[in-house]
Formats: sequence, C-alpha cells, structure tokens
Amino acid sequence: MIKTLFFFFLITQPFVGQNIHFVDVDSKEPVSFATISFGNGLGSFADANGYFLFDKKKYEDVDSLFVSSMGYKELHLATNNLLETYTMTLEIDQLQEVVLFSAKRGKFKTREIKPLPHTNYFHSWLPTVESEVAVLFNKIDNQSTKIATLLFPINIEESVGGKSSKTRAFSTMLRAKFYENKNGYPGNEINYGNVVFVVTEEDKKELFELDVTERNIFIPQNGLFVAIQVLGTTDEKGVLLQTKKYNEIKTPKGIQKVSITFRPLLPFTNAIQGEKTFVRRIFFNNRKWQTFNLKYNPNSELIVKGYTNYGMGAKLHVYENE
Repeated sequence: MIKTLFFFFLITQPFVGQNIHFVDVDSKEPVSFATISFGNGLGSFADANGYFLFDKKKYEDVDSLFVSSMGYKELHLATNNLLETYTMTLEIDQLQEVVLFSAKRGKFKTREIKPLPHTNYFHSWLPTVESEVAVLFNKIDNQSTKIATLLFPINIEESVGGKSSKTRAFSTMLRAKFYENKNGYPGNEINYGNVVFVVTEEDKKELFELDVTERNIFIPQNGLFVAIQVLGTTDEKGVLLQTKKYNEIKTPKGIQKVSITFRPLLPFTNAIQGEKTFVRRIFFNNRKWQTFNLKYNPNSELIVKGYTNYGMGAKLHVYENE
C-alpha cells in the first residue's frame, strides 16, 4: 500500500547517544528534516520533529555539524560540546526569493506528461541521501498550469538481467522539492512545505503517484524544477529512523566511506532527447547542480550508454487564461 505523508510525525526516536533538537527561534516549532552535513561530503537529516540523534561512536571522526534548512541561517556546531536544543533564525534574504502563487479558480483541462518507467536494474539510478535528481516542467501553451500529481517512475525489483527474485523488504522516505529555473539550472528553492512520502517493497507498481493538488504548485513563466531526494529508512509506522547513511570499507588506501544506496531505484531513460536531468550531491561540491552528462561523471555506465534522463511525469491542470 502506498503511504503518502504530508504531516509532522508525533513520535520521536528512543534516546541513544544525544538527541539534538532544532527549532524556530520565534515560534519554537520544530525545523523538520533539517539537513545535517558533516563537512566531509557526508551527512544526514533531522526527523519530522526536528530531532537529530548524534552518537559519537557512530560518527567518531565527525567534529563539526553544519545544519541548514530552507529559509534559515546555517548553524555550525562543534560536536565536543553539543546542547540539547538549538534555535534557527530566518534568513531574510532567502525569504524574499520565495515565490508564492494564489489558488486559481475556474475551469481547467487535465493534461499529462507521460512518465517513462522500466525495471532494468542496470539502467537505474541508485539513490543515496547525498543526491538529488531534478527535472524541469514548463507551462502548457503559456496558460496557467498547476501540478496536480507527480508521477515518479520507480524500480523496486531485487532482480537483475530480467530474472525475477524475491525483493527484500525496505521502507524509504523520500521528499519532493521545487526550484525556480535559473538560466536553465535549478535555482532558489520554492517552499511548498515538506512534501514527503514513503515507498516500500509492497508498492508493486512501476510508478508512484503523488497527489500535490492541495499544495497549489503553479508553474512560473520560465518553468519549475521538481526534484526527488532520499531522506532515509523508516520504521513500520513511517517514522524516519536515525540510521547511519554510509558504510566504511577497508581498501589498500585505508578506510573509505561509501554512501548507502536506497530502494526504490530511479529508472533512467534514453528515450528523451537532450540533457534534461540535473543532479547534485548536497553534502559535497558546494551543493552545485550539474547536468547528468559525461562532464558530471565520465565513468558512469548510465551516461556512457545514453541513459541520461529521468522520465518523471505529471498530471497538470491547465486553466483558461482570463
């Protein structure tokens, strides 16, 4: 059964290590799903209630935490003297860049941008918490266009090479994010709240349909980027777990940290012409967006074989211009 979550969870994690709470300086409301960067290309997220569980044994080489969330000033915290609660202050300059749209009334026609799903393991992106994948959506016929449903192609199969096998259990929370179009690249984030959802192995379809009708997401004149991002594993109640997001692998060069990959996979396609998909590692390279092409990674098998675009689709409400 598909589980779509648009609300703050009321359950927090059992106390192990130190639970750090991030709240708004004025309202004292939790800063949900704040990004926690470790300064070494890795990181994690706070949960829906603004808690992050820091365990020195789990993160023994981490001496600093960089905490960020849309619209707030970043915090830089030394791990040797952490408090139980930190307040986060709004960043006025960022707030001025947020684009707001009023709900459109009247008649509309529903149009669909067809998604492009498949189940080929070798032609799929392996998501990690350090990465986002973004696709641009444009207005239809220059008319007022609202995104009603996002259509995310997913691949939950454990099998490879077309041979089916038993799919291992998983429960992964993902987040949809929205960005303005800045010279053809994702620009400033547009705040529509925490649009999060959970996918499990029980979601047998190749497509996850995410209803965002009530969010009133209208596409600006020059388009809107929609991104998908993994937040991590959840428990059976859909609560985000504070688990480690990378493995430590022994190599001849010493211990290497490798980001854990999560299911569902994201099937990429060679059926879309041009470079239409953008990716970034949010804990690395100054969070810079890059086109998914050979300049991004000349050794990527997906890119070499031409599977360079994510076939995200959408159901759109197109309103008559007044």
